[in-house]
Amino acid sequence: MDSILLQDIMYLPGVGPNRKKLLSNELGINTYGDLLEYYPYKHIDRSKVYTIRELTGDMPYVQVIGHILSYETFQMGPRKERVVAHFTDGTAICDLTWFNGGKYAKQNYKIGQEYLVFGKPTVFNSRINFTHPELESVEVRTESVEFATAHEQALDGNAPGTAVANSKLYTLNSKLSLRPYYNTTEKMKKSGLTSHTLERLVKTLIDRLPTLPETLPAFITESRHLMSRDEAFRTIHFPPNTKELERARVRLKFEELFYVQLNILRYASDQRRKYRGYVFSTVGNVFNTFYHNNLPFPLTEAQKRVIREIRKDMGSGRQMNRLLQGDVGSGKTLVALMSMLIAIDNGYQACIMAPTEILAEQHLQTIMQFLKGMDIRVALLTGIVKGKTRQEVLDGLLDGTVHILVGTHAVIEDTVQFARLGFVVVDEQHRFGVAQRAKLWAKSLNPPHVLVMTATPIPRTLAMTLYGDLDVSVIDELPPGRKPVRTTHVFDSRMTSLYDGIRQQIREGRQVYIVFPLIEESEKSDLKNLEDGFEVLKQAFPEFRLSKVHGRMKPKEKEEEMQRFVSGETQILVATTVIEVGVNVPNASVMVILDAQRFGLSQLHQLRGRVGRGADQSFCILVTPYKLSEDTRKRIDIMCDTNDGFRIAEADLKLRGPGDLEGTQQSGMAFDLKIADIARDGQLVQMAREEAQKIIEDDPECQSARYAMLWQRLRDLRKTNINWAAIS
Repeated sequence: MDSILLQDIMYLPGVGPNRKKLLSNELGINTYGDLLEYYPYKHIDRSKVYTIRELTGDMPYVQVIGHILSYETFQMGPRKERVVAHFTDGTAICDLTWFNGGKYAKQNYKIGQEYLVFGKPTVFNSRINFTHPELESVEVRTESVEFATAHEQALDGNAPGTAVANSKLYTLNSKLSLRPYYNTTEKMKKSGLTSHTLERLVKTLIDRLPTLPETLPAFITESRHLMSRDEAFRTIHFPPNTKELERARVRLKFEELFYVQLNILRYASDQRRKYRGYVFSTVGNVFNTFYHNNLPFPLTEAQKRVIREIRKDMGSGRQMNRLLQGDVGSGKTLVALMSMLIAIDNGYQACIMAPTEILAEQHLQTIMQFLKGMDIRVALLTGIVKGKTRQEVLDGLLDGTVHILVGTHAVIEDTVQFARLGFVVVDEQHRFGVAQRAKLWAKSLNPPHVLVMTATPIPRTLAMTLYGDLDVSVIDELPPGRKPVRTTHVFDSRMTSLYDGIRQQIREGRQVYIVFPLIEESEKSDLKNLEDGFEVLKQAFPEFRLSKVHGRMKPKEKEEEMQRFVSGETQILVATTVIEVGVNVPNASVMVILDAQRFGLSQLHQLRGRVGRGADQSFCILVTPYKLSEDTRKRIDIMCDTNDGFRIAEADLKLRGPGDLEGTQQSGMAFDLKIADIARDGQLVQMAREEAQKIIEDDPECQSARYAMLWQRLRDLRKTNINWAAIS
C-alpha cells in the first residue's frame, strides 16, 4: 500500500485539526488517499470566454470578463437584503445577484476593476442574471477601445458588438482549462470549505505526491491500453482536455471493478475447491409421483430448462449456488418445489426461507396445495409459531420426519437443528444479509445446495457484481393463457372516469386493488392519507364492500382483511405496499396505484405483478398529478411501454443507480465504488471480469509469483475501503 496515501489529512498544508474534523465528519476523508479518491463530480470548460451579448438563459455555466458599474441593495425583510451589481463587458449589461454574502461582495469587488465572472446565466426582468457567481480579478494588458464609450453605448441599447470585448487581451490569475467541481455540504460551505477550497487542497496534495506505484500488472495495462495509475490520479482532478479526462476515468473505473470481480471469483473458486456438495443421483418415487399425479399444468419450456440446470448441479458433486430469476407469476415456486423433492428422494430435508410471515404462509399454502395426497410433511416456522406447535416442528426437524420447512429468518436461530439438511431455497434474496445466510449453511455437515430466487429482475451487469459467485438461471416466459397486463397513465383530475371504469370491472365479477404510498420519511401523513382516502372510496363505492390493509396493523387483523378479499367477500382492497409480495388473487384484475410518481420502477413492477394471474385481461392504472419531473415521466412511460421485468430493471438501474435499487442498500450489498457506475459501465464490468477470470483459471490457489502484486493488493483493499459485504 502507498504509505504516503495513509498519512493523516490533518498534516496537509491548509487543513489542520478543525478542517480535518469537518472533512472526516462530512465526507469521510481522513487520509491523503481519501482526498485523492474524492473525485470531482464534474469539470467545467474554463477555456472559453463569452460576451454578455451572446448569453441566453438556458446556457450551462459560462464565464464573461468585464467590470462592475454600480451596486443596488433591495430590502427583503428584517436583516435580509438582496445585493445586485450591474456588470458590463462593453457588449451589454448583466446583473450579478447575492441573496447571502452581499455585504462581502460590496466590500471586496470594486467598481471599475476588471473581473472574470463565472456562473449559470438566467433571465430575470428581461436581463441576464448570475446568482451567487464566482469572481476572480483580471489584469488588463492592452485596451484598444475606451471602455467609457462602450458603457455608454451599452446603456443606450446600442452595444458595439463582440469586437469591443475581444479587442482586449487578459492575463487571468487562474489557468483557464477544465476546472474540477467537488460536492460539498452546507456545513462545509458555512465554514469556508467550498468546492474551490477542496480544489486547492487537492492541488497541494498532488504537487507533494511522489510517483505512485502501479497496482495493475503490465500485461493488463498494455493489452487494455490503460493509463498509468499515477497519471490517472493526477489527470482525473486536473485534466488538460476531455480526451485525457476520459482515459483517466476508464483506468480508475477499470481498476475498481477489476478488484471487485477478482475478489468475487477468488471466493467462488475457493468455495468450489473447499466444499464438496451432496450428490443427489436419484430422481425417485417422490419426484415422479408428483410429476405424473400432482402437477397442475404442463411446465413451460423455460421451467424445464431451469430444472435440468439444477439437476445437473445437484449431481455434479460440487455445492450448487444458483440464482433463479423470473418475473412475478412465472412459476419459480414450482421449480423450487420440484428441486426440493429431488433432495427428499435422496434422503435429505429441504428448507425455504422467505422475508416476511405473509410470504412464508403463502409458500406453505401453495406447497401443501401442490403436494395434496402425498406423504410429505411440510411445517411452518415463523415468529408467531410458539409453544407446543413450535416444539413439535423442532422435534420433527431433528428426527427427520419434517421433510420441508417453510419459514422466515426464524429458521436460522440456534435452536433450529436439522437431521440432514440438503437443499435450501432463499426467496427474495436481497432482503437477507450475508451473515444471516451463512448461519443457515452452518446447519449442515456439508453446505446444502442453494437456490436463490428473486422476482426483482436484476440486470446482467448488476447480477455479475451482486451475485458474482452464483450461476444464473432465468425463467423468461409466463405460463400459457396469461395475458400481459395493460398499463395506462391517468392524471388525478380524471378520477371520476377512473371510478366508472372500476365499477364496470367489479360488475363483471372482478376485484380491484387500490394502493396508497407509504414512505418511511412521511409515514404519519401517508397513513392519514390512507385513512382519509379509504373514507372517500367508501363514499364513492357505496354499493361495494372494501377491505383495508397497511403494515402498522396487527398481523391477525391484516390476515383477516386479506382473507376477506381472497375469499371474494370484499371487492376492493385498499392497501399500502404490503401487498407487494405474497398475495395471489387470480380474480383481481385491476391495480390502481395512487401517487405513482412516489414509487420506484421495480416497486411499480412488483405491484403490477399482483394482477394478471387469471385468464382475464388485467389493467394497471398509474395515477399522478399533472406536474411531473422529467425522470418521473420517463419512469411512467417505461411502465406503460413494457411488461418485461429485465428492461424495467435496466432502466431503473440507469435512472437510480445500484445503491438505490430495491434491497441492495438495506442489506449490506451497496457497493463502495468511488468512481465506477455499474449501470453505465457495463462494458467495463465485462472487461474486468474477463481479466479476473483468466487470472483465477491460471492461479486458482492464489500462489503464483506472477500475480503476487494482485493478491497483495486484494489483501490491502480488504483491510481498507471496499465493502466486501457485496459478496454473496
